[in-house]
Amino acid sequence: MDNRVQVATAGHSHQRADGERLDTAAAILALLADRTRLALLEHLGHGEADVTTLVEATGAARPSVSQHLAKLRLAGLVATRRDGRRVVYSLRHGHLRRLVDEALNVADHQLGSLPPHD
Repeated sequence: MDNRVQVATAGHSHQRADGERLDTAAAILALLADRTRLALLEHLGHGEADVTTLVEATGAARPSVSQHLAKLRLAGLVATRRDGRRVVYSLRHGHLRRLVDEALNVADHQLGSLPPHD
């Protein structure tokens, strides 16, 4: 009888872990679903940058860039370090760069397969 309880518990734990994994992945994808955040992550995929550089690269307003970077930092997707008075941002891991690159590759394929506009 105890073996069945342990197996059932182990299975339930695995399902919960899978659920948490899916929830976390969905939250990450939701963060990527914003055009400005996606542009920031794409730029950071090429190397670290400060807010001024990211404002210039994305064309977004400075307060907007700062707010989006704060969300990405709180989500654990970007890291920060101080360089004098500047705060420099970077991606926390290469997996995120590959995810952004793949999303943009899918977009390229989608755009390439659309019929031309008249």
